[in-house]
Amino acid sequence: MGTAIVAAIVAVLVGLVIFKMVKDKKAGRGSCSCGGNCGACAGGCHGNAHASGGCHKCGTH
Repeated sequence: MGTAIVAAIVAVLVGLVIFKMVKDKKAGRGSCSCGGNCGACAGGCHGNAHASGGCHKCGTH
């Protein structure tokens, strides 16, 4: 019984996280921690953004 309750709680939490990610994506707030300003994060969240022609996480230049 306890295992089923814990599994249900974990499933709800995972669902909420996915819902938030989809909502943020639709609102234009991706997972890029630099806010789309690739120059401001010094490549820490992108690898080599300038060589690829833009930010590979948020799709900006």
